Parts: sequence; structure tokens; C-alpha cells
Amino acid sequence: METNNTIDNEQTENNEKTSRQKRKFGDNFLVLYIEVFAIVLLGQMLGSFLVGLGIGIISGFVPQIEKSEAVQTGGMYIIFIGIWIFALLCIGLSRNERPILRTLLTKPKGNTPLMLLLGVVIGFGMNGFCILLAWLNKDIVLYFDSFQPLSLIIIFITVFIQSSAEELVCRGYLYQKLRKGYKSPVVAIVGNSLFFAILHLGNEGVTVLSIINIFLVGIFCSLIVYYMDSLWCAFAVHTAWNFTQNIVFGLPNSGIVVPFSIFKLDASTATNSFAYNVGFGIEGTIVADVVFLVGCVALFFWGRKFGKEPYDVWAEEKAV
Repeated sequence: METNNTIDNEQTENNEKTSRQKRKFGDNFLVLYIEVFAIVLLGQMLGSFLVGLGIGIISGFVPQIEKSEAVQTGGMYIIFIGIWIFALLCIGLSRNERPILRTLLTKPKGNTPLMLLLGVVIGFGMNGFCILLAWLNKDIVLYFDSFQPLSLIIIFITVFIQSSAEELVCRGYLYQKLRKGYKSPVVAIVGNSLFFAILHLGNEGVTVLSIINIFLVGIFCSLIVYYMDSLWCAFAVHTAWNFTQNIVFGLPNSGIVVPFSIFKLDASTATNSFAYNVGFGIEGTIVADVVFLVGCVALFFWGRKFGKEPYDVWAEEKAV
């Protein structure tokens, strides 16, 4: 009997060791980075095809639609719906990845309408503060262009699709996979933020300061997920930051300028300083880096004292 128990125990240990080896291979940085990059790339290709097809069909009935600044702007953002579609398919079709879908629902305690609203306030406040400093320092000159409520609502939705798609693959999929594969949450927090920064290396006007900022944005949103247990809040922070910067004030968003906004930037008067970068925008500055660094530190200390216990999407799998 003791011999059989010994054999059984050895077999169990071997199975667990093999399982850990497989999990480590599937969840290590290089494999995951390649996997998530493929999701982003193929998702954008799918989104571009779908949006191009849709606009092409509609323009057959409304020819002037292609000239609309609001449509052009919304089209630049809504192509990220392809990332949503592709990511959800990849996650949903894989039994091993399917638990990640729970982070999109109300299982995590922080996924509430109140946290969505809080995220909007945080994103608008942080971006607005940076823009105010740039304006007070006379780095930028803004003038009112137009206010079109219906267009703004529709574009806000498209910005949400774009911003939440990036959060889905970084703070949703990649973060959770790293949480599964590595014991320390620091690996997941830093690992997905580094990938997020790498994604922006090809943006126009990119600088060292801007990449540091994108990395800190990733850390900040990861801490929201970890301490506030809310991917929804991260969605909202990212959306509000982009919408405020790009659509409300007409400034470059990670180097990208869109044709439609409430205010417009007089680009001929813009100057580089500690608060504004002509090529990349607000995000390529010391001010933005400091704002997010302070935000990360504040969230860290707040989270250690008041933070929620993060929802473990892999709990059921571990119990099996």
C-alpha cells in the first residue's frame, strides 16, 4: 500500500511539474508579447477592413460622408473594434484563457458604474491639469472651432472603443496571463506596462519622455486593476485622457492629430517646453511624467491601506 502511495505521489508531482512547465512556456514574456502583438496587429487589420467596408457602403448613398471631419475622426478610433473582436474570439475559443472574460463583467468588485464615472473624472482631471499648465506657460494657443453634441457623443463612444481595446489586451489579457504565470504581481504590472510602451514606439514624434509617460500610464492603470479591482475604471481613465486631449482641445494624442475637435490648436505658435512637446503633445513632457508618477505613488499608498482584494480569475482553475 505504501509503495502504491509513493508511486501515486511521484506521479502527481510529475504531473504538476509538467503542468508548471507548460504554463511557464505559454505565459513567459516573449511568447505572450508575440501573442498579444499578433492580436493587436490582426485586430487593427480586421477593424480597418470592416470600417472601410462600412464607410464605402454608406458613401454610396451619402457621398459627402467621407468628407465629414467627424466621420474621419470616428473612423480613426473605431477601427480598434477589430481588436475587441479578435481578442474576444481568441480568449473565448480557448478554454484555458476563457476565465479572463470574467474581468469584463461584474465579478470583480470594482466593475461598477460608479468606478466608470470615477475613471472619467480622473482621466479628465489629469489631462486637463497638464493642458492648463501648457496653456498658462503659453506653449499652446487654442481657439474655439465648433460644438456638435451628437457628433461628440458618437466620437466619445469610438474613443472608448479604442482606449478600452488597448486596456483589454494590456490590463486585461496580458496582465492576467502574467498574474497566472508568475507569483509576484509586480511582474504582471511592469510586464504589461512595458509592452504598452513598446506598442507606441512607432508613433510620430516619439521621444524618451513620451515612452516613459506611456509606461507610467500603464503602471497607473495596472494599479487601478490591482488595487481597485476594476478594469472598467482603467477603461474610463484611458478614454477620458484621450478624449480630453484629442477631441476637446484638439491636441496631438500620442503624436496623432484628428480633424474634428471642439477647440483647435494654432500649430504655428506651439513651442516645446517642460509642459508641451510639439511632435507628441502633452504626453511627451516632464509635466505629464511627473503627474503620472505622482498618481502611481498616491495609488500605491492608497491601495496598500484601502485597496480591495483583487479578483482571482484563475481561482476555479487552481481548485481543480
